Amino acid sequence: MIAYYWPPSGGAGVQRWLKFVKYLRRFGWEPVVYTAENAEYPIIDESLAADIPAELTVLKQPIWEPYGAYKRLIGQKKEERVVSGFLQEKGRRTFAQSLSLWIRGNIFIPDARRFWISPSVRYLKNWLQSNPVDVLVSTGPPHSMHLIARALHKSTGIPWLADFRDPWTNIDFAADLKMSGYAERRNAALEKAVLDEADVVTVVSEFMREEFLEKTKTPIHVITNGFDPDDFEAIAEPNRHQFELVHTGSLNDRRNQPHLWQAIVELRKSDPAFAKDFRLHLVGKNDISIRNSIEAVGLSECTVWTDYLPHKAINRVQQSAGALLLSINNYGQAEQGFFSPKATLTGKLFEYLAASRPILMVGPTDSQAATVVRDGGAGLVCGFEDVEGMKKALTELYSRWKRNEPLGFSPAARQFSRVSLTEKMAKLLDLISNK
Repeated sequence: MIAYYWPPSGGAGVQRWLKFVKYLRRFGWEPVVYTAENAEYPIIDESLAADIPAELTVLKQPIWEPYGAYKRLIGQKKEERVVSGFLQEKGRRTFAQSLSLWIRGNIFIPDARRFWISPSVRYLKNWLQSNPVDVLVSTGPPHSMHLIARALHKSTGIPWLADFRDPWTNIDFAADLKMSGYAERRNAALEKAVLDEADVVTVVSEFMREEFLEKTKTPIHVITNGFDPDDFEAIAEPNRHQFELVHTGSLNDRRNQPHLWQAIVELRKSDPAFAKDFRLHLVGKNDISIRNSIEAVGLSECTVWTDYLPHKAINRVQQSAGALLLSINNYGQAEQGFFSPKATLTGKLFEYLAASRPILMVGPTDSQAATVVRDGGAGLVCGFEDVEGMKKALTELYSRWKRNEPLGFSPAARQFSRVSLTEKMAKLLDLISNK
């Protein structure tokens, strides 16, 4: 299993295959992980090492990434961690940061880990000569991982499963990279090669499957993200002192919801009880635009900012919420022609389901995430600009909280257990290894 993100990496990217690896032995598979020895992870979470199975073989090789030069370019200290180029915690994006994004999009194709491809292929070809395996798995982004697996697959004939946690050419931040026509064509060609040459492809949503089916004849299977039952063994009671609307995870500028902030302001003005009880709790990295918007409408006094927490601590915060905010990327008018925000199902959604607290989703009402929330009876969905709908939803959620209605474990969540999802993945591995 070839992955860039692996403990001690924190954040969303590491969760999917860490959990598959945790449970694959139950279904007759022994995973071997190949990952970077000295990766430049944006977030560190040492607690995730507890999910690594005992005596697991983890192969690590040094990786060179251009982040040293990037830090010098933007004036960042060597010991500081590089956050996503699409999240600005301090002020507006500088010219140097914009230039670095252009370089990322036009020079580092498909991504900044491209320099690890050839050394990894050489190392793994040598290792595989005395350590045969039945299947190769690559997970991206970064999509350089797929190119490592592709080269090994071509030279060894070992069956290959390519797993996409996010789209490639249609990723939601593609426009920010300011790619030239050449860069767009090159990425499209590499994506096409991976899709065509893999024995099977897995994606996290039905929309992504539909997109890829238009590009390849390779079988595409949906295995969504999910939640780990172990993470929710210790049940935290909802906060009865304040009605907390909680968001966990990063909020970039595209996930800023000014209409929601306005709806909260109007409700606080019209309902003194709501104003007294309400608190907005944002856990994780936040773009400066989020702070500016919240300050501009006067919500600072009822907003709590918490930096990154270990994963299990985040699960406890989710369980204690009055309601959980699911904020989907907003692209304005371009949203009508943009596929990715409607296609992506984040792991956060499924952990929200497992937390057994009602969800307030703000985003495309015809997205797959909206379908999961509505069909599962897990919460309420509002469009990006539906201020009145947001006020109505918040009022209903607040009333439920005041009545202390027990929500219970969502039946919709059971199908998204990491154990059940790993069983589905193991069956695919069975299929292609037998082939």
